[in-house]
This record gives sequence, structure tokens and C-alpha cells, in this order.
Amino acid sequence: MGVTKIDAYSLSVLSLSEVFKALGHPARLSIVSYLLQKGTCICGDIVDELPLAQASISRHLQELKNAGIINGQISGTSVCYCLSDEHLETMLTLINSIKLSIPKTCCDETV
Repeated sequence: MGVTKIDAYSLSVLSLSEVFKALGHPARLSIVSYLLQKGTCICGDIVDELPLAQASISRHLQELKNAGIINGQISGTSVCYCLSDEHLETMLTLINSIKLSIPKTCCDETV
């Protein structure tokens, strides 16, 4: 997106866009699902679970962390990851408003 076009959007829309963009990759969704099951883990745990190299997992973890979807805390020589609720309420509000706004019929359903 061009620099001049970004100015047309609110900070909340841009922030939420980054969250959904980060969640738009199957590996990242798999990492989030894994964290939902386990609560916390280190990178090596995810490497054992997903068919990706450690470097790829680390890159995806960084993207999720940058988007505020996960938190990482240094624990000895490892980083322990867990889910964050930083954007959860905003995401739920948007999804619920979309759900409530969907009409029962669409364009007279003749098309």
C-alpha cells in the first residue's frame, strides 16, 4: 500500500489489518491453534509439531508477535510463547458486527 494511501485509514483499521494479515498464513494459524491447545510453548515444541524448519517457525513467531497475537518471554536460553488478547476484543467486535449485518437475502437472490 502506498504511503499516501495509508493516511486514508484510521490507526485502529490499520492495526486490525495487520492482525488479520498475520493470521492469513496457514502456518501461523497452526501455531495459534497449537498455542490454544498447549497454553505456552517454546519454538522447539512447534518445530516438533509442524512440518517446517526451525528458521521458518521463528519467522512466523516473529510475525505473530509483531502483530500482537502472541507474547514471548525469555526463559533461560529459550523464549516461551503464549497467546495475547491485545486485539481480541476488537476482532470479536468486527466479526460480530459483520455477522449481525449480513442480510437474510442478497440482491433478491435472482443473480
